[in-house]
Amino acid sequence: MIGRQQLVDDLGRIGIRPGGVLFAQSSLRSIGQVRGGARTVVAALREVLGPQGTLVVYTATPENSLSSPAYLADTAAMGRRSLRIAYRAAMQPFDIDRSPSSRRTVGMISEAVRTTPGARRSAHPQTSFVAIGPRAEEITADHRLECHLGEDSPVGRLYELQAQGLLLGVDSWRFTPYHLAEYYPPNPPVRMHAALVSTKDRLRCWKLFDAVDLDDSHFQEMGERVRSEVPFGEGRVGAADCYLVPLVPAVAAARRWVMERYLADRMSGPAHGVRRRLHNCCMPPQLWSDSCTFTAVEGGSGKLRALSFEDFMTERQSVLEGPL
Repeated sequence: MIGRQQLVDDLGRIGIRPGGVLFAQSSLRSIGQVRGGARTVVAALREVLGPQGTLVVYTATPENSLSSPAYLADTAAMGRRSLRIAYRAAMQPFDIDRSPSSRRTVGMISEAVRTTPGARRSAHPQTSFVAIGPRAEEITADHRLECHLGEDSPVGRLYELQAQGLLLGVDSWRFTPYHLAEYYPPNPPVRMHAALVSTKDRLRCWKLFDAVDLDDSHFQEMGERVRSEVPFGEGRVGAADCYLVPLVPAVAAARRWVMERYLADRMSGPAHGVRRRLHNCCMPPQLWSDSCTFTAVEGGSGKLRALSFEDFMTERQSVLEGPL
């Protein structure tokens, strides 16, 4: 059984800055049996940070969204429309004070931080963050609806504050702030999102908004590139392998990788450009509509060209039928 003091000692050897800002992604199971569970881990993290330090975690809630991979996976086998309608009717709306963190996305330690007295949560119905410490309000305030994980989100505040990232029992490439790099290229792909929220009067309300079409399918390849350029701290906490990530250099390296891929797309022919976007898009075809933004790459010049939904579907069909 692992106690609080062992956790404090292990965390202290990794290089966490006392008094700093720490963004933690963690797997409680990977640590081993902890006396007191997730709350003991949170207490150990806060002790290492000290009274002037701020702990930040991701408290995502994708289950209240019609556009999230979680919803699409849950409803994929529902052939009858009535089943999907019943599923949507049972969905729980996002409530900043009451909605728990998604177990399938972030786990028990994030939820333990969320329910700690004094914690502050950002208001985004899909990608909220929770912080506790002197800079909690600064980090979680003004999380814009159309900016899931960009500059006008807690991820942007973490970058500005030169935070450290702790991957506790999590693969070194599964680092949520890498999404910040996806906002860097000109004209990133955008799509419509739908999230169910709870109003001040506890009424159910759907919010529809356009935002960048985020995609983590390339994170492993990108993360390996980042690791080759940026030194990470390494150690063990209990039985878990851990990485301490210098957030600013890591995101800067991720941006370079994203821009290299973007420029490679621009230098490709139109068909190749459309094919790349099809393969990298995380939004399934059944949700494509006139509200989505589509772009292709002009042959020769490499310029981006806006497409209507009808034109995109025509070019998509020619790509799928043509030679690779």
